[in-house]
Amino acid sequence: MNDRLMRGIAAATLVSATALMMASAPAIAAEAAASDARVASTLATGWRFHQGDAPEAVTTPGFDDADWQSVAVPHTWNRVGFYRPDPQSHINRADTINKTQGLGWYRQRFAVPAAMRGKRIWLEFDAASRTASVWLNGTKLGDHAGGFSRFRLDATNALRASGDNVLVVRTDNSAPGGKDATTADILPLTGDFFVHGGLYRPVRLIAVDPIHIDLADFGGSGVSAATTAATAATAQVDVRTRIANASRRSGAVRITASLIDTNGRVAASLQTSQTLAASTTQEAALKLTVANPHLWQGVEDPYLYTLAVDVTDARGRLLDRVRQPFGIRTIRIDPDTGLFLNGKHVQLRGVGYHQDHEGKGWAIDAADVAADVATMREMGVNAIRLTHYQHGQTIHDLADRYGLLLWDEIPLVSAWTRRGELEPRAALVDNAQQQMRELIRQNGNHPSVVTWGIANEVDFGNSFPAFLTGFPDGKTPDPMPLLKTLQDLTHREDPSRPTALATCCEGRLFDQGVAIPTTATAADLGGANRYFGWYFGVPGDLGPHLDMLHAKRPQQPLSVTEYGAGGATSIHSDDVLGGPIDSRGVTQPEEYESYVHEEAWRALKARPYLWGTFLWNAFDFATTIRAEGHAQDINTKGLVTYDRAIRKDAYYFYKANWSATPTVHITGRRYADRAYRVTDVRVYSNAATTDLLLNGRSLGQRSDCPDRICVWQNVALTAGNNALVARGGTAEDSLTWTLSPDAAANVRIDAGAIVAAKATERFGSDAFFTGGKTGTLTKPADYGKPAVAAVIAGAQDAAVAATYREGRFSYAVPLPDGQYRVALTFVEPSLAPGARVFDVTANGRTIVQGLDIARTAGGSAKALTRTATVTVRGGKLDLAFVPRTGDAIVSAIEILR
Repeated sequence: MNDRLMRGIAAATLVSATALMMASAPAIAAEAAASDARVASTLATGWRFHQGDAPEAVTTPGFDDADWQSVAVPHTWNRVGFYRPDPQSHINRADTINKTQGLGWYRQRFAVPAAMRGKRIWLEFDAASRTASVWLNGTKLGDHAGGFSRFRLDATNALRASGDNVLVVRTDNSAPGGKDATTADILPLTGDFFVHGGLYRPVRLIAVDPIHIDLADFGGSGVSAATTAATAATAQVDVRTRIANASRRSGAVRITASLIDTNGRVAASLQTSQTLAASTTQEAALKLTVANPHLWQGVEDPYLYTLAVDVTDARGRLLDRVRQPFGIRTIRIDPDTGLFLNGKHVQLRGVGYHQDHEGKGWAIDAADVAADVATMREMGVNAIRLTHYQHGQTIHDLADRYGLLLWDEIPLVSAWTRRGELEPRAALVDNAQQQMRELIRQNGNHPSVVTWGIANEVDFGNSFPAFLTGFPDGKTPDPMPLLKTLQDLTHREDPSRPTALATCCEGRLFDQGVAIPTTATAADLGGANRYFGWYFGVPGDLGPHLDMLHAKRPQQPLSVTEYGAGGATSIHSDDVLGGPIDSRGVTQPEEYESYVHEEAWRALKARPYLWGTFLWNAFDFATTIRAEGHAQDINTKGLVTYDRAIRKDAYYFYKANWSATPTVHITGRRYADRAYRVTDVRVYSNAATTDLLLNGRSLGQRSDCPDRICVWQNVALTAGNNALVARGGTAEDSLTWTLSPDAAANVRIDAGAIVAAKATERFGSDAFFTGGKTGTLTKPADYGKPAVAAVIAGAQDAAVAATYREGRFSYAVPLPDGQYRVALTFVEPSLAPGARVFDVTANGRTIVQGLDIARTAGGSAKALTRTATVTVRGGKLDLAFVPRTGDAIVSAIEILR
């Protein structure tokens, strides 16, 4: 990174003004937007919709669409992703899903409002996925490629000033696979999210004078503002305005830029005059000086001025005006000490965010976004990574208003060439540049935006097999030329902000022969997507791995842009270390998601060099490559469910750590029917002292709990209902666990399982152990391919027998004193007779001696049971598995009163 660029990052002053927000109105009504010189009308109702192919005559005004569906915009026909349990409680179910990708046709009839007549009239689309073609009264106005950005088309010449106008829009969200696909050169080419189709953001008419602030500015407002210097005494704000003259005559205009404070006082104002030639667009530059500026200080003080840019003619008549909220602030990002906002250090506590909702897909409204932002803010979030595409104006406006810091990015995700091709097509490179320009022009005035993300996870290298990628001889396309193109373009478009890039794979241990490109150097800021403890490694690997990356590039600021784990709210574990996690299958207990986040946050908060951290993900979201946890086509790594109905335990872990709001939350409320009589109780609490009561009796207090996790160990439940209440300061939480008479008297352990298998009798997952490692005879699931159950001869419950703990290990099982019958189930996974011989002791007495499972059972994958009677004194049964040859092993432990 050169010195000029580093100085630019260090002193980056990001300002902002949100893009002009047009007022909603019925299709035939109009409202002034910012001034009587500019009028807007939202086309929300009265649309007719047809999915699939349509006759050629569909674009003509006389086409009969009476049998088409009546819809309102925003609209999508897609409904993707559902939870399997309790389908009656959800909008999305197996029978209501629509994953169709392809054409969607829209038709709208409208009359030009009287207030718009005599003006230039534009059509504005906030988004149309993935492509859009637009006709008005049979005349094609144009096309747009890219499903996430605003675009506008000049409709003036095709409009009828009186009578009905017929608008026809063809959208196409076809998957880009295959060389003949209509979307083959439009980003994203792939990604772990579903690309919904349709007009899923608002559509409106905009009427302006022939001389106006440019509407053909890549969907932007035509006004660009940047703070070039700011202190407590003064700030310098550069304002550039593009003025278009659509008339056939030249005209003299005056451009006035003003900053207005929240009391309506003019804080700074300047004007200039220009003569505009006919049919041209020119730029006017003004430098505003603000005395004693009130800075935008993030969540602490998100102060916003109003930036007003007026264009008047020689007689002083107002031709056009744009008014935008505007924040003055500076950003400095240090590779060792993190991010500084106006000279004050800010620890970014961030989340990734996808925009879809159950039942609505991407066709959400401003209220949906506001509710999501409220949920994130309640958790203590002060930063959001807007993944993996351009999000709408509402989230940007709310971020400005509440002081949230944003990472914006384009949908360059994982792939940039067609299958088997080593070079991107020129059309795709052009589309990537177009989407980057649109992202910057439309969002560059927001104070909330910190960085422009140029790509996500384009560093898989040859880690995927050739049959998936189509690349022969282990060759893979080089992402660096395209990344350099985007890096250079982004710096030209916005020199004030740094670029960023999220990587997946650098520094990870792959199989021999896997080559991973180093792409982090292609951007100014680094971002690491690292799922230690989920897809690879263990949670404790995260901290040392980040230290390695920081040491490798000490001059590049580093962030963590994804980390986390899946969490199914209907799947539970008694001990998160009890067995292997199934990151691509069903076994994804809610408790393990919490464990990964607890361990990750412990590592992240201890590393001040990280300029930001963004967990994955704020909410569950739709995809089509997953059949995981209790869901189909849903990525369950969200801290809140897809329908926003459940805040998972991990949500409250962060609320306790990130928020000043008094928080007390007992974990495991959805694991209400408990498997074991004795359990630990965990409470997320930011109170100085937290008390736990069981059935009205205090179990003691915990003070200043590490990482806001208070733990009461070996809490004994009783048969029936067990009411738990946790209190800390002004906060309180309560829940009820139940314990069956059988679970109160007996213990059944599914050894080697993080989630107990369903069986003839109720088992709990592996617990009470020390030492050993776990394994399974079941072939795990993999990205939608189901697990293959093990076949085990002689097993009453093969799923229980399939998992195991092996090595030198022991169990300390808490039990009331008395006599018990112990039944142990053993299965040899693969070893030959003589390769595994071991003993088992109970409270020091040998109950199994010299067991060779393969020899005794007659081979592998055959269940063998041994029983013994034991006496428990002192409230505990110690079972020790002691190897003689090889490792000891056990698949199930039953201790029956």
